[in-house]
Amino acid sequence: MKRMWSFRCIGLTVVFVVLLLGTSVAAEKKKLTIFHAGSLNVPFTVIEAGFEKEYPHIDVVRTFGGSTKMARLISQQGKKADIMASADYAVIDKNLIPEFADINIRFATNQMVLCYTDNSKYADAITSENWPEILLKPDVSWGYSDPNLDPCGYRSLMVLQLAEKHYEMDGFYEKLLARRHQEWVRPRSVELIAMLKAQQMDYAWEYLSVAVQHDLKYVKLDPRINLGDYSLDDFYKTARVTVTGKEPGQTIVRKGKAITYGITILKNAENRGDAELFLEYLLRPDAGLATLAKMGQPPFVPARIASAKMVEYLSDGLRQLVEVTD
Repeated sequence: MKRMWSFRCIGLTVVFVVLLLGTSVAAEKKKLTIFHAGSLNVPFTVIEAGFEKEYPHIDVVRTFGGSTKMARLISQQGKKADIMASADYAVIDKNLIPEFADINIRFATNQMVLCYTDNSKYADAITSENWPEILLKPDVSWGYSDPNLDPCGYRSLMVLQLAEKHYEMDGFYEKLLARRHQEWVRPRSVELIAMLKAQQMDYAWEYLSVAVQHDLKYVKLDPRINLGDYSLDDFYKTARVTVTGKEPGQTIVRKGKAITYGITILKNAENRGDAELFLEYLLRPDAGLATLAKMGQPPFVPARIASAKMVEYLSDGLRQLVEVTD
């Protein structure tokens, strides 16, 4: 009986030690906090898994939403993050540099598309040429994300302005907005996906990568209006959308330009070393950039940075993965 009790005590001790060691190992993991655009959620899920496999001592914790909203969580609400990735690199320039960040690495592009499902009204009739007429029909619902919170939102409005000029449809932009319902404007562009699939909306403006990742049907737009061709920036710049500024009561005029994603490390990053490791993994052609390419989001290889001054803030590893270009 004493021997059995002894074995039980030994067994309990072993279990306790194993649990203690497991807790200790988990506690040793360093948390890396990333705020990022909602359109990066699917590729960043894959990139996170690959990164944590390569660096098992790091636990990546991500929060995603409209890029402007994510930046303002840092600049206005004092939320802590190590990394911020935006669907529009200009959000970082206007909201975080120079007070909260020193660098802005441009790493990918995209283009706008009009998403729909088999259940959308006129799904069997819509084309790359007639979509403006379809959206104007009184029985059609269409949506986009909040321009004040999400770059996809102000880019959606830019597409409509450019379409009016490209198709020479005087008054198209104002006519379409006049029949817009407030519930069709959502805080995040990814929320529109659920509405499409639930048959609560016929059409929604999204990035091509989001459409591909969520297996949505989409209308591919003319390059002159899809914001995906850098050679057409002069025409894109004719589209302008006024949004709220970084301070209450302020406004900013966003000018059209080819879609460019940006990423930065915050000045007060609590885990800067591991943040640099994540950026190095993201910007490697055989790692993060390959994942983006597979998911319909063309990367820049190498990634781009605006000035030699910014390069001075980069780790040696990151310097090998970027080029200085306007």
